[in-house]
Amino acid sequence: MTDPADPTKGDWTKDAEQRLLEQAIRFAPIEGWTSRMTRLAGQAAGFSEGETELLLPRGPADLAALFSRRHDARALLMLQATAPETLKVRERVARAVEARLDAAGDDEAAARRWAGFLALPQNLAVGAQLAWESADTLWRWAGDTATDENHYSKRALLAGILTGAVAIRLNAGRGAALRFADRRIDEVMRFESWKAASGFKPTQLMETAAAVLGRMRYGRAERPS
Repeated sequence: MTDPADPTKGDWTKDAEQRLLEQAIRFAPIEGWTSRMTRLAGQAAGFSEGETELLLPRGPADLAALFSRRHDARALLMLQATAPETLKVRERVARAVEARLDAAGDDEAAARRWAGFLALPQNLAVGAQLAWESADTLWRWAGDTATDENHYSKRALLAGILTGAVAIRLNAGRGAALRFADRRIDEVMRFESWKAASGFKPTQLMETAAAVLGRMRYGRAERPS
């Protein structure tokens, strides 16, 4: 965020973050996404320990977020030559997922350690947030303008596809990851088609669950207030 008193401050911060990230990508394959790696990256980028902590208050978690967002931005660059409005929705999603997988291709060694870091129990929330951000970025490119509950369900489903596809890409290669993504996208599109045809809404499921719990507890259905 740019400081009104110093218009260059925001640019300096972004530049500093990217310098730190470049060094982190160098060290991560050996050190992993750790506090030690963060310190080494800061030193290599020419920052004091205090400056590094100021730029990365959450340490490796902040670097992991910068890493993911760099790949989101790189995916959008790859998609610039594609006009999403000329494609069916299923094709848009498939093209977007493919671009996001390829965006991390040059950083695969660091990405392996990044995925391991996010798989740790204490980092699951960070991983879920980043997957959601990636899904939101891709859906916006695809032209999604939903503002109701579909906005959230679409992103949750695509975040799950991305998480699984990235893991498969790192362990079994690009082809296996794309095949997995294609299968999952087909499943999602079938579900969306059924949902549209049946008029089903996720909130109906919650109301049904509440009614069942009400009968179990009180012997009668309890309508949610």
